[in-house]
Amino acid sequence: MSRRIDHSSTYPFPADKVHSALTSEQYWRDRVAEVGGDGATIDEITVGDGTIAVRMRQAIAAEHLPSIVTKVRPGDLVIKRSETWAGLNDDTATGTFSASVDGAPAKISGTKRLTGAGADSVVEFEGETTVKIPIVGGKIESAIADQILHLIDKEREFTQSWLGR
Repeated sequence: MSRRIDHSSTYPFPADKVHSALTSEQYWRDRVAEVGGDGATIDEITVGDGTIAVRMRQAIAAEHLPSIVTKVRPGDLVIKRSETWAGLNDDTATGTFSASVDGAPAKISGTKRLTGAGADSVVEFEGETTVKIPIVGGKIESAIADQILHLIDKEREFTQSWLGR
């Protein structure tokens, strides 16, 4: 079983400006430093001509996790994440995201799409979270999906602030 993740973030900036940020190494370093949490690291960044691939590691302290998660997987969670963005083509770019949890049968994956809407732009996320644990897997998937949506909102706030500087 899996849980869908659908989210849309609107930015008061044109698509080319948002894409330029999302494919900037400095943006990712700043984002992980500000939003990544304690001990967050960037493991690898590959920047191409208007493209980027980022691998990072984040930790969530046990005290910030729902009890259903800590009952199954005690301690802090270490999450390995990766994100990519392709080049911008006619105010549209696509990307991917994925995450896995060390020592747990949980994974998240999906796609992202940046589209221009005049002076604004929108980033849409579509994906799913899967936890292969009998009986409680669905509850954990819901908890993870809620945390991911919260994180996407924090990252949107950071991105909007970063673009406004």
